[in-house]
Amino acid sequence: MRISWLLCVLLGTLAWGQAAPSAPPSQPAPAPASAPKPQAPADTSASVPDDAAVLTITGVCAPKPQASASKGATTKPAAAKTTASSTADCKTIITKAEFEKLANAVAPNPTPQQKKQLAGVLPRIIAMSTEAKKRGMDKTDQYNEYMKFVKMQVLTNQLQRKLQEDAAKISDADIEKYYKDNSSNFEQYNLDRIFVPRTKQVEAEAKDEDQDDKLSAEQKKAKEDAEKTKAEENEKAMTKLADDLRARAAAGEDVVKLQKEAFDAAGMKIESPTVNLPNIRRTGLPPAHAAVFELKPGELSQVISDNGGHYIYKMIGKTTMPLDQAKNEIRGKIQNDRMREQMEKLNSSFQSTPNEAYFGPGGVGPMPPPRMPRPRPGMPPASPAAQPGPAGAPSTTPPPAQAPAPQKD
Repeated sequence: MRISWLLCVLLGTLAWGQAAPSAPPSQPAPAPASAPKPQAPADTSASVPDDAAVLTITGVCAPKPQASASKGATTKPAAAKTTASSTADCKTIITKAEFEKLANAVAPNPTPQQKKQLAGVLPRIIAMSTEAKKRGMDKTDQYNEYMKFVKMQVLTNQLQRKLQEDAAKISDADIEKYYKDNSSNFEQYNLDRIFVPRTKQVEAEAKDEDQDDKLSAEQKKAKEDAEKTKAEENEKAMTKLADDLRARAAAGEDVVKLQKEAFDAAGMKIESPTVNLPNIRRTGLPPAHAAVFELKPGELSQVISDNGGHYIYKMIGKTTMPLDQAKNEIRGKIQNDRMREQMEKLNSSFQSTPNEAYFGPGGVGPMPPPRMPRPRPGMPPASPAAQPGPAGAPSTTPPPAQAPAPQKD
């Protein structure tokens, strides 16, 4: 039995094919420095001929069609052959060409591991689907209706795959044009930053609940007001400290020393953050800090304050990422933009009006967002720039400086 019997398992393995590209592979735990790195076994599949059997399933074969009875003759139901000898002689043989055709249909460019997974589930699926056919389960109305839906799912998956393939057709000219049109996205800045926490860290006092219970309502309010006043005074003190440190930095004092002084004054029990931020992109800082990138080398920013604290930047210098280093990032950005544009176009081409009398108030659930392709190897995933924390939640550390993919125009 050859590829015709494999077609029946394509839909059964669709879930496997769709799940494979949606979740990144799990990262193995890093091996100890002393342990040698294990080498993957050599892939010898190319040396196997196309017509060679790669999977032999004993005990499963297609049900033989019954011979047509002569006109007027009375036929008796054929008894199923279930003897041990007939089962042992029954085989389904899958060649390399047949298996790879199926594997590529289920998951494009499958890895050796994915092929092993498919080979592991395939015998059970073939056996169970064959038994289901023997029982006539492929002749029911439920089967036919379900197949209509699954076929639509297959076509949807194939369309998304085609759109992704088309979006990936990016020429060197496309990359160079994007690089020139978005040159500011590839500027890299070398900055020094002093971070001053918004308030001082006050050590928690031992809470005497019994004593608090004895306080009157007025005494409790007075205590809360005193704590609030103290917190406000601490914030004002740190704001003044930030202004003082900025003036001293402008006078030429060492920024590393000033950063340590800021953390000591705030009562921080952790090590002060690194002052120098090399190769920072425009998307690597919060939008409220964007004015920093307009500084000239040697210039100092004004104090920038937000819910996280106070920031003082000094511009050291600026370079531009070479095109060769930016190619993978640009390729992934263009592909994602094209794919997103096509999906938005398709999703806006139709409108659905559910019957609330049938589905109930509120209609149906929202349509899930389209699954976007994963970034290509070597392309950093797009990530939002660091944002200040919510109001009322002071941060003890400055937002991390990142170098994500360039912003969309």
